[in-house]
Amino acid sequence: MNRKSFLNGAIALLATGLSTAAMAQAIPATVDQPVTITFYNYNLASAGIGAEATKKLISEFMAANPNVTVVGVPYASADASRIQADLAAGQPVDLVQTVFSDLDFAVTNFGAQALEDIVPADELAAHFEGMSPNGLKLGVLNGKTYGLAYTFSTPVLFYNADIFKAAGLDPDQPPTTWEAVKADGMIIKEKTGAQAFSAGITGPGAADWLFQGVVRSNNGEVISRDRKTLEFAEPASVEAVSMLRDLVDSGVYENLDMNGTLESMAAGNLAMYLQTSALQGALIAGSTDKYELRSSTMPSFGDKPVRPNNSGSALTIHTKDPLKQRAAWELMKFLTSKHGYTVITSEIGYLPLRTDIVDDPAYLGDWVKAHPLVQPNLKQLAVLEPWDPMPGPNYRQIVKTMMDGVEMAVFGGADVAETLKAAQEQAQALMP
Repeated sequence: MNRKSFLNGAIALLATGLSTAAMAQAIPATVDQPVTITFYNYNLASAGIGAEATKKLISEFMAANPNVTVVGVPYASADASRIQADLAAGQPVDLVQTVFSDLDFAVTNFGAQALEDIVPADELAAHFEGMSPNGLKLGVLNGKTYGLAYTFSTPVLFYNADIFKAAGLDPDQPPTTWEAVKADGMIIKEKTGAQAFSAGITGPGAADWLFQGVVRSNNGEVISRDRKTLEFAEPASVEAVSMLRDLVDSGVYENLDMNGTLESMAAGNLAMYLQTSALQGALIAGSTDKYELRSSTMPSFGDKPVRPNNSGSALTIHTKDPLKQRAAWELMKFLTSKHGYTVITSEIGYLPLRTDIVDDPAYLGDWVKAHPLVQPNLKQLAVLEPWDPMPGPNYRQIVKTMMDGVEMAVFGGADVAETLKAAQEQAQALMP
């Protein structure tokens, strides 16, 4: 063997050794010593039942895993500055409830770890068994699973069956297309004087998740598949927004913010509301002993298939410490277990990623039978598509520019195509 061949061979062996050494740093099989992890969770920042259910799950986990102490850190889902500031200050950020629209930024700037890189393949596959394939895709970015769907839902059309009856409409036949939403809405306004329809697409606090589903259902996109070019001003998108504008012009679409819509639904004044199923609990509470609340799937554009995408969050691991990674993964497994999703669905209102518990009486079976409002949400799991996160450090400004343009086009009286074109040009300049 000549010197060059020897050196090449030695370098190859060294590389192999380094690779083996790196693999030896994989997470330990168990948490065999005390460890504390932080869990940044926006449900904990709420005053609603989501916080109580989250605290319950954390408490149960720690009781079953005495070596792990979980410190819950409340933060606002609409503002990741708390995470950014804590990372900059050297504070431990171990596990995060990450809004799906923030996933790209969490990977690029907050060091979210791909599960395939830290969890043994057989263990990962075993935990994924029984989960919805479409649900698992929600946290995939660049071919790897950075987030595991935690609290998520699809758009549901909630409606007041009593108003439908008063208008002479059959509550057993809710509108399944946007054309029918308009037709039924006009009848409702004429016959009852009630508010006909509202949706959480625009207004204060509105994200782009629901808008993405509306555009996709007309075979459009808000961003290209390579995530480099914005497309919300393309013909299919313009047509979708023009449909919403037509609902406004016809008097069917009420310009209400989320609080206003919830108040109208609670008072029995609003006939139809398209929004996340996570509001199911609040809507049930508002309608009880007042009127019959029902739900249906997201409306379609004629015979085009509905393509809803998800709202909500994923769990992402950020720590690089192997012991903390194991502890965070154990908590993640617990929260996304059969029991975890039973609590998340029955006590908060989100979808279960595990479809194998829906009919199981040991988990959600009896609850699903007693709560038919969840059925459209479960049905849409089969056609669920991921909420596309905008890329780059300006991702929130890109979304805001897009949604401001949509709001002007729908409610501002501006030309739809020109308004969306101008917004897209502004937003594209913010793209990386």
